[in-house]
Amino acid sequence: MKRVIFLFLDGVGLGPDDPKTNPLVAAHLPTLQELLDGAPLSVASGRVCTPHACLIPTDAAMGVPGRPQSATGQAAILTGVNAPARLGEHYGPRPDARVRAILDEAGLFARLTQGGWAAYFCNAYPQRYFDAVERGKRLLSAIPYAAVQGGLRLLTAEDMRAGRALSANFTGEGWRTELGYTDTPVYTPEEAGRQLWRIAQDYHFVFFEHWLTDLLGHRRDLAGAVAALERFDSFLAGLLEAANLSETLIIIGSDHGNVEDCSTRKHTENPALTILLGAGR
Repeated sequence: MKRVIFLFLDGVGLGPDDPKTNPLVAAHLPTLQELLDGAPLSVASGRVCTPHACLIPTDAAMGVPGRPQSATGQAAILTGVNAPARLGEHYGPRPDARVRAILDEAGLFARLTQGGWAAYFCNAYPQRYFDAVERGKRLLSAIPYAAVQGGLRLLTAEDMRAGRALSANFTGEGWRTELGYTDTPVYTPEEAGRQLWRIAQDYHFVFFEHWLTDLLGHRRDLAGAVAALERFDSFLAGLLEAANLSETLIIIGSDHGNVEDCSTRKHTENPALTILLGAGR
């Protein structure tokens, strides 16, 4: 196996098989459905392994009562440490000193680079993000914090222009329509997936974060969540079209449930989504 690509979807769990509240059931997801031989992305499916992929409902609570939260959930993914158990609670959205200490101790990006492996966090951030961090108006969430702590550079609009980075919404359209950029690239979701594969060629580990699913869950925006998940499915189709799965493991993972139950604005206690594709699964 030459590389691992981690596709992180914030706030995606496996919930009831109800298209009126669960966008993972309501959405048209032909790529994922083919990989899973038609098994629905709901808690009722349980663990599913096909010749193509494994769907693994993942305990986001990790033995700690309460609703899982982003900072401790992401820290657990990025370190292998049971962060909620270490703190005695679920905590989020952004890491406090306790969570940052866990990331400092065992962050994945740092461990990879110290071991001689080439790691890459391929999300681009607009200049306003860096300005807000510099002014102290915004704290780094767990993933960019771990990347910086591991010696990686957070990518910019210039990296987008050069084809070295992707927008969190896959296509980059929001950089034009919402952020005011006029010269950053816009892709179809399939093109963005193929671009991710091109970016991955120089690295052993590539991490991509999509946070919109969690935001849409908090908004109870079923239609928006369906559209976002369908974009992801097309993005995944483009990636799989280009990827060599005989030497690549693709992990689709999340930190906690949320968007799978649009009847509530809160995080859920449902198992988090994990799907494994390709080599070593």
